[in-house]
Amino acid sequence: MKLRHCLALFCVFAACAADAAEKPRVFVLTDIDNEPDDAMSMVRFLTYANHFEIEGLVATTSIHQRSHVAPQSIRRIVEAYGKVRDNLERHESGFPTGAHLLACVSEGLPVYGMSGVGEGKDSPGSERLIRSLDRDDPRPLWVPVWGGPNVLGQALWKIRATRSPEALAKAVARVRVYAISDQDDSGPWLRQEFPGLFYIASPGFSAGGAYHHATWSGISGDYFHARCPGADFTLVTNEWLDRNIRKKGPLGAEYPRWDYLMEGDTPSFLGLIANGLNAPEHPDWGGWGGRYESYTPRPQKWHLSPETRPFWSDASDEVLGADGRWHDTNHATIWRWREAYQNDFAARMDWTVKPYDEANHPPVPRLAHAAELTVRRGARVDLSAEGSTDPDGDPLSYHWFFYLEAGTFPTSSARSGQPLEIRGFDQPKASFTVPTSRVMAPGTGTMHIILAVTDQGSPRLTRYQRVIVTVVP
Repeated sequence: MKLRHCLALFCVFAACAADAAEKPRVFVLTDIDNEPDDAMSMVRFLTYANHFEIEGLVATTSIHQRSHVAPQSIRRIVEAYGKVRDNLERHESGFPTGAHLLACVSEGLPVYGMSGVGEGKDSPGSERLIRSLDRDDPRPLWVPVWGGPNVLGQALWKIRATRSPEALAKAVARVRVYAISDQDDSGPWLRQEFPGLFYIASPGFSAGGAYHHATWSGISGDYFHARCPGADFTLVTNEWLDRNIRKKGPLGAEYPRWDYLMEGDTPSFLGLIANGLNAPEHPDWGGWGGRYESYTPRPQKWHLSPETRPFWSDASDEVLGADGRWHDTNHATIWRWREAYQNDFAARMDWTVKPYDEANHPPVPRLAHAAELTVRRGARVDLSAEGSTDPDGDPLSYHWFFYLEAGTFPTSSARSGQPLEIRGFDQPKASFTVPTSRVMAPGTGTMHIILAVTDQGSPRLTRYQRVIVTVVP
């Protein structure tokens, strides 16, 4: 092999080994076979399998699929993954074997919602979830919910019914839910019955129009589904997917054409990918899976019942769209990253079929200073990404920007729409002055400065660093 190739692989393997202990534990609940988007999301999820410790892939029901579960469809996609796993491993280390993932496949009861929660309602899926919660592991267990969450409901119901309050509190504290709206009546029940449960959701049911309003629909929403003017729709068409995903090997062949939206379930795990931007424990910081804030949502016509406590729900970002206009919506918290996450998926599909030297790999951005800085109002802040590299030797471009909504510093956008002027924003070294005008009292708080480093390979890939600047008087 070429020396460059060997060095690149060494860096990748070393980084993966260092990060292995920090992989998020993931337990997926999916109403796969309900419509094509679950299968689509499963294909993308498996191309990132080395970013997660996968403990469960469980087939469930939902409001759209009330009496049927389809674990065989999960197994079919996992078997296709098994055929390309070794090639993926040539590009990044840490991909689990197909056999390991097949052993993670299970199922819930083929019943709707709360009909699957209570005495005698255990299922292979709920029992597997309890075993995961019982593991002696300090990391939280992320439960992306692509359909109905009654498997989680049964697991927590049983723990509450058979164990001490302390054991229940310990189990609840370990769970991190990201639900794709409410797809059965056990979602609202979980939020009401377990007020300490970490829960991300745009609450509500499809019959009332909830999906149009949900943050997650920004993954691929058009002018009708989610009403996402400003997003680049050319990146989510079936034509783009044909070229970049479906034609690439046995795993790509398992990626169906969408009926309504591309991959509505994907945001539930996009924020867990180690890309330098995502911060899973801080949904209000924003990332590929969107941005959420903690509050009690007000009643809406698409809610099954009034919400009773705060959880992580819809927030908005102000983003300059592909149409040259500014858009301030919850959908924008996801579609603002669309080019990056679509290019990243296309590259990973290349990894399933191409040798290392014929594919692109993400750059490695590095900060030449601390990721957390403390400064005074009016101070100059110098930023540097010198030392950033690319494993393929591709030239790099830089973009520094102020993620206003992610922080607490009380400033607003200027007439240009830009909340902060960053000098040299497209260079490895940049700087800005902490604003003293257009600032609300007390004029202190955090500013999130994002560095996006993009290579010039094909497709162009982006990785990030986040600098948190704490402004003091």
